[in-house]
Amino acid sequence: MEAPESVRSAPLRELVDELVTYVLAGLPADRRTVVGLCGPPGAGKSRAAWLLMKALRRAGIAAGQVPMDGFHLSNRQLEARGARSRKGAPDTFDVAGFRNILERIRARGDDTIYAPDFSRPLDEPIAAVHAVAPDARVVITEGNYLLFEEDGWAEIRPLLDLVIYLDVPDRTLTRRLVHRHRTHGRADDQARDWVHTVDLPNAAAVARTRCRADLVWKPVP
Repeated sequence: MEAPESVRSAPLRELVDELVTYVLAGLPADRRTVVGLCGPPGAGKSRAAWLLMKALRRAGIAAGQVPMDGFHLSNRQLEARGARSRKGAPDTFDVAGFRNILERIRARGDDTIYAPDFSRPLDEPIAAVHAVAPDARVVITEGNYLLFEEDGWAEIRPLLDLVIYLDVPDRTLTRRLVHRHRTHGRADDQARDWVHTVDLPNAAAVARTRCRADLVWKPVP
C-alpha cells in the first residue's frame, strides 16, 4: 500500500485511521512494529496514542503502549541534581531506562513487559502502569524527544519503525499548557511563567527535530 502523504493536515481521528490502514498493510509476522508519536508538550501526543490503541484493537491487533514520560526522573532525583526547576528538559529523563525497555520490546520475548507512566496529579512517574503482552504486535510510544540527538537520545530513533511528528501552532500549545498547569494546581501567573520559561523553550528544541520524522501531522478540529 502507498505510504500516507509525508505532511498531512486533517482531523486527528482521520489521520489515525489512515495510519492504521498503512501499518496493517505492512505488519510483519516475525517481529513487533514500534510506532513513535513525537512533538512538543501540549501537541496532543497522548490523545493520538489513545486513539491509535483503540483503532488497532478494533482491527483485532494486539497492541501495547510505553510512554516516554514514564521515564521522568523522580522529583527526589531532580532535586539532588539541582534540576527540579527544569523538569521536562531532555536531561531530566532516564534515557537509558527508556532505551532498555524499547530494546526488550523489539526482542519480543515470552514475558509481559511492564512500563511506567507519569502521573500529572502526583507530578511523579509510577512504575508498571502499562503491560505489553507477549502477543502484542504493535507497540506505541509517545514523547517530546524521540527524534532528539543529544543527551543519549540518539539511540532511541533506531529502535522505532515509524515516527509521526505532531505539528501544532505555538498559540495552541500555550493555551493547552496553561490550562494543564492550572488544572494541576498552579496559579495562573505560575502556570504562564512555567510555560514561557520551560515548556516553550523545550517546544522550540523539539521543533528542530521535525525533519527526522517519517510523517508530519497537522491536526485540525
